[in-house]
Amino acid sequence: MRVTLKIWRQKNAAATGGFATYTKDNVVAEMSFLEMLDALNRELVEKGEEPVAFESDCREGICGTCSLVVSGIPHGPGKGAATCQLYMRRFKDGDTITVEPFRARGFPILRDLIVDRSAFDRIIQAGGFISVNTGGTPDANALPIAKEQQELAMDAAACIGCGACVAACKNASAMLFVAAKVSHLSLLPQGQPERQQRVLNMVAQMDKEGFGACTNTFECEAACPKEISVRFIARLNREYMRASWGDK
Repeated sequence: MRVTLKIWRQKNAAATGGFATYTKDNVVAEMSFLEMLDALNRELVEKGEEPVAFESDCREGICGTCSLVVSGIPHGPGKGAATCQLYMRRFKDGDTITVEPFRARGFPILRDLIVDRSAFDRIIQAGGFISVNTGGTPDANALPIAKEQQELAMDAAACIGCGACVAACKNASAMLFVAAKVSHLSLLPQGQPERQQRVLNMVAQMDKEGFGACTNTFECEAACPKEISVRFIARLNREYMRASWGDK
């Protein structure tokens, strides 16, 4: 099939970007979206043109680096999948597809479809870790955890930090990301010693990075490739209030 691609091109962070239009022929339905972009880039290189810069790594929906906005939807049409898991069978012959980078103050564009998501790294560095010395590796059953508790923690831990929640939110809020990271550790015994300081530090860093506030419109949950629930935002708010009041 043939598709028309309107792709955001921007030479560097200081340049003024704009859309460039390309026609891609011989698109196979079984191609992933990234494979289609690879094929386009081969054609551009053969013509002596600059290939489109975009990120990818695992291409298995695990790392989150492939994040693009496809026809106005973070990660593209479909649910519960990253851009690398989007296949061209989602589109029809003759479709026009718009491809953009994530748009958020906290994710400045570096080049074309690549954004700087190091703000998420700094939020993690502010408290998304466990620093207590636990000694040797304990047996798996040494720390009993209720099944419901551990399953909830693992649901939160599924977050891959791609930033789709930020891209989907009208306020560019990072609340779902921070909520997942805070909830994961607050639900487990290993995360208890630093529980209060963790949430205070991570929320403070989130605000410092310039992300917006949550207004409960749920776009974040809809766009998340791991379908992280907005219920974790409510949990984050409770954790933050307890820590602010000094409650145990």
